[in-house]
Amino acid sequence: MLPREELLKTVENRDIVARVIDRAQEAIKTWEVVLTDFLSPPELAEIQRVFSRLTEVQLLAWGGYPQAERQRLAIARAEIPLDQSQVALVLLEIAGNFLFDTATHRDFLGAMLGTGIVREKTGDIIVLGERGAQVIVAPELAEFLEMNLQQVRSVPVKTQRIDLSELKVREPKKKEMTTVEASLRLDAIASAGFGMSRSKMVDLIDSGDVRVNWKEVSQASSQVKTGDLIAIRGKGRLEVGEVAVTKKDRYRVQLTRYM
Repeated sequence: MLPREELLKTVENRDIVARVIDRAQEAIKTWEVVLTDFLSPPELAEIQRVFSRLTEVQLLAWGGYPQAERQRLAIARAEIPLDQSQVALVLLEIAGNFLFDTATHRDFLGAMLGTGIVREKTGDIIVLGERGAQVIVAPELAEFLEMNLQQVRSVPVKTQRIDLSELKVREPKKKEMTTVEASLRLDAIASAGFGMSRSKMVDLIDSGDVRVNWKEVSQASSQVKTGDLIAIRGKGRLEVGEVAVTKKDRYRVQLTRYM
């Protein structure tokens, strides 16, 4: 048996982590691979941290492509081989003419949830501009959405299953840079990495648009460190690399921006 209460002591997403622990207990008991619903990046990060102490079980996260934000976990005993093919996913195409009524990620998600499904059964949504979108879902949702998702905004759509190999995801562009700053404050590092003014960055932090390691950060003075991932809604991500102190006691920081 897993030490459930001990594992739950310091977690933020208690209900979700508790459900994953239950699934892990099932995997241990049945000697089978069990799956979770889709998890958001902060949920996934916390679960992986909690389970890193355990040797009885192993986790494998997969959301259909390497950069997927929302992923399902396959859980199995440590002795059982795990690979991505064991994470059951279906790709749906939501096709329509959005030339005169542009739909956003929020519009597609809203239309899907409007059919009565729950968010936990849906993965990433890839918006394809005027042609519609692709969405990754749990297999049990596919037929229901094919029948019931018929409109997004004012646009009639046809929803149908397609092969995962048809997923239209572009590789993120990567830009590496070095900045020298007086401190490791979030607003200083992020404004340098995203190429915007410090005051604009402070506004974004104040409005809740900035996350560090998938957690919303409200303090511009928060300190960052090597390995931190800074994300701004709609503007990509920034990874903090090696930090070195210069002779003038400033910080030389390696940054990688993903766009």
